[in-house]
Amino acid sequence: MRYFIDLVYDGTGYHGWQSQKNAVSVQDVLDHALSLLLGSETETVGSGRTDTGVHALQQIVHFDVFQPVHAGKLKDKLNSYLPRDIAIKNIWEVDPGIHARFDAILRCYEYRITRVKDPFLNQKAYYYRKVRDLEKMNQAAEILRTTRDFQSFSRVRTEVNHFICEVSSAIWEKVDEMIIFSICADRFLRGMVRALAGTMLDVGTGKTTISEFCEIIREKDRKSAGRSVPAHGLYLKSVRYPDHVYDKLKEE
Repeated sequence: MRYFIDLVYDGTGYHGWQSQKNAVSVQDVLDHALSLLLGSETETVGSGRTDTGVHALQQIVHFDVFQPVHAGKLKDKLNSYLPRDIAIKNIWEVDPGIHARFDAILRCYEYRITRVKDPFLNQKAYYYRKVRDLEKMNQAAEILRTTRDFQSFSRVRTEVNHFICEVSSAIWEKVDEMIIFSICADRFLRGMVRALAGTMLDVGTGKTTISEFCEIIREKDRKSAGRSVPAHGLYLKSVRYPDHVYDKLKEE
């Protein structure tokens, strides 16, 4: 039997989502808790990676068991056992063929920038005061909706077959003293959102023109794009699946 878990985490203290040697990841902590509570070795599969220091407002994972579990009770037990920086929002049964990564149809990220120095946002938003032209940054963001090849914004050493992503929305918004970049697509390349945000900040400060931004896209070369902004401002905001994936959740 297969179950989905909807969880949220503060990534400050972790080396990303995915398990790795000699470092503590969110997946390590969750798998250990599940294995302990279910009484057998249990591994989760996530909807995608988040890097060291990146947060998740929603991460979806699946795990398999031989016997049915009471989703509500397991949720409560996990929340009691897990550390404060990881919380379970929902657990529900799905059909065994549904995959947390491969069946996701939409992923959304946001990048948070604060223009005011705030000790309480040290690991939650990027402190950056130089943004001057949000309108130009949104012109650049609009271009992303008609862009397909994002090789210029991908890490150089990455195991992918192609660099094609379908961006459905991308926008910069000012919320009080915060500037937030939101982007949704069918898939993302490693380092893509942080590289996009860093390059568009160059547009917002006048370092890069819109025509130069378009040329960066055409060159398909990571060296042409701007810097990657710090990880602590990035959030995996949501993951969406076809409606039938939620059928048993709605029944509860």
